Amino acid sequence: MELKWDDRGLITSVVQDAITGEVLMTAFMNVEALRRTQASGQAWFWSRSRGELWHKGATSGHVMRVREVWADCDGDALLLKVEAAGPACHTGEKSCFFTKVGGR
Repeated sequence: MELKWDDRGLITSVVQDAITGEVLMTAFMNVEALRRTQASGQAWFWSRSRGELWHKGATSGHVMRVREVWADCDGDALLLKVEAAGPACHTGEKSCFFTKVGGR
């Protein structure tokens, strides 16, 4: 499948715990981040705020071992199934999704 990169050369990546199925975070990848992820077996992303590649866990030690990479049906989003060596969120939470919005 051919991936569809946005006009900035990025693709949305959803990161999921390979064992539990819990969604841990979302991030963006460019071609180089995907290449490094596939070559190393650890998650690499593109930081839009810093304008540079980042190796998840390089400073915290909470690296993510990537088990599988899947593309969605349109090729415009990726799903990374990972084994995380610690919290995914910079706040220290296991998942970045810990804030409920609205109602029930």
